[in-house]
Amino acid sequence: MYPVKDLVSPDRPDGDCIRKDLPVPITIDLPTPPPSDLGPAGWHRHPCVVTPGLILTGDLPENLQRAEEQLATWVALGVTHIIDVREEACDQSLVAVHQPQVHYHWLGAHDNGGRQDDTWFDAGVKAALAAHADPDATVLVHCHMGINRGPSMGFAILCALGWDPIVALDAIRAARPIAAVLYAEDAIDWWLRSQNTTPQQLVAGRQAVRQWLDDDDLDVGWVISRVRRNTYIGGN
Repeated sequence: MYPVKDLVSPDRPDGDCIRKDLPVPITIDLPTPPPSDLGPAGWHRHPCVVTPGLILTGDLPENLQRAEEQLATWVALGVTHIIDVREEACDQSLVAVHQPQVHYHWLGAHDNGGRQDDTWFDAGVKAALAAHADPDATVLVHCHMGINRGPSMGFAILCALGWDPIVALDAIRAARPIAAVLYAEDAIDWWLRSQNTTPQQLVAGRQAVRQWLDDDDLDVGWVISRVRRNTYIGGN
């Protein structure tokens, strides 16, 4: 897959934020499935379908024309709800202007490697489960690069939908090879405590997820460096 690991590196309710100078409408083409040798930069903004109702990806480009194109691509893929977990940015106004039918949830979280708060998982999972009350809904979760925060929220959502935690982690990695899911331990801890599990079950669940992370050979530092390099060289 990718070279060996190097660790990198909410507490907010839905908020309002403004993005100005919005571009004019454009037409789009649907993305083709990525080749197996697609590098980290190629996976950055590729919409990765984990289940028919859950997509993980990176953020919209800073370039407004490209952002509108990417947003239109998401909608063409069936996206009805967006959960944006970046603390550092928000696209609420862009979505409201160009795709007002899409439900946008801004749940900004840090990405400093520290613990993610229970309230963050509460809010994200609540939004996703409410969306999935409609069988035709598709929820797209994203952070900046789609490596840690977004996949960790996606993992929490799958747990809440009844998935076995390790099966869920494997499914996320299979769909999105650059997903490191750094906050998976926080997610499983939140989920198991919310289900009133026994102390033994809580310990076993934590250990299983910790083992999955320890066994992971994804070089997160290298992945992030490739995405940043492409963004710097190729524009955003």
